[in-house]
Amino acid sequence: MSELNQDSLSQDQYWMQRAIQLARLGQYSTKPNPNVGCVIVKDGQLIGEGFHPQAGQPHAEVFALRQAGENAKDATAYVTLEPCAHYGRTPPCAEALVKAQVKKVVVACADPNPLVAGKGVKILQDAGIAVETGICEDIAKTLNLGFLKAMATGLPYVRLKIASSLDGRTAMASGESKWITGTAARQDVQHWRAISGAVITGIQTVLADDCELNVRSLENIDLERVIQPKRIILDRQGQLPLSAKILQNPATVMVMTPFRQELDELGVIQLTPQPLNQLLQILSQQYQIYDVLVEAGATLSTAFLQQGLVDEMISYVAPTLLGQTARAMFNAEFSQMAEQLRFELIDVTQLGQDIRLRLLPIQEMI
Repeated sequence: MSELNQDSLSQDQYWMQRAIQLARLGQYSTKPNPNVGCVIVKDGQLIGEGFHPQAGQPHAEVFALRQAGENAKDATAYVTLEPCAHYGRTPPCAEALVKAQVKKVVVACADPNPLVAGKGVKILQDAGIAVETGICEDIAKTLNLGFLKAMATGLPYVRLKIASSLDGRTAMASGESKWITGTAARQDVQHWRAISGAVITGIQTVLADDCELNVRSLENIDLERVIQPKRIILDRQGQLPLSAKILQNPATVMVMTPFRQELDELGVIQLTPQPLNQLLQILSQQYQIYDVLVEAGATLSTAFLQQGLVDEMISYVAPTLLGQTARAMFNAEFSQMAEQLRFELIDVTQLGQDIRLRLLPIQEMI
């Protein structure tokens, strides 16, 4: 955990940023639950801390309260997400804070989950506990973009990943694409897969690359703790070969395809072919998949973009040229500048010899 500079932050900001650091420790293992961290402070001293490690296990507040013990009375708790107010696999954390007799609770962001949605704060306030919200809210929201969006809209947060050359090409004319980017960029992709509930690709990508789209390595992370994403293949013509590597672990595969008995016998979940927006609704509402990573060819990537379904694009650009016969990263045909898709650049990072751009689509066309 990196050090925080207490001198440059207010007390509330300092302790909330520590809670945010703790929350990130669960980023690969809490799905479908949100990432949450909690610290408990008394007389300026840390007396308890914790994070939510996995669905079904105690929440962050419980771990922090256990550490604090009786000292939690009259202390201040810092929580990255509004304490839960309902009985699920675990009792309500808001009630646990009341029982511990904390004096104040500082919350980074509200929980839009209808089962919580202000109820946690109300339980605390009704018990006479002071509550402050909005401390480090923007940073805390980035911990749970998918969960927050799904609770508010019923749709998952969709990231589109593209790796291209300087001239905007993603594969040779034959479909060969290994490798455009270097080792560091490919390793970075593992993180985005690991925080995702599902990776979506098209059948042409599977046929060309025989890809697995799973998480194979994370720096300083035991893969046993990582919840592997579902691999979702859009295969409207039923072309997926049973010999595909992606089917070596069929329990984590979903295929949007006309029903195939042989896939059913393997244990693969089959989805009826349907529009992309309806597919996303099903993933969120029926399967609790709140973060989706799209790793696909130009046709499917373009469809997600043109239908306004992409929340964030992650573009890796390699310092190479593949030529005009290579496959383009985007295959829509525009005739006027007013049709262009524009993006807001939110981050640029060098990874080895490659550049990673993180971009947010700007919905208004110019």
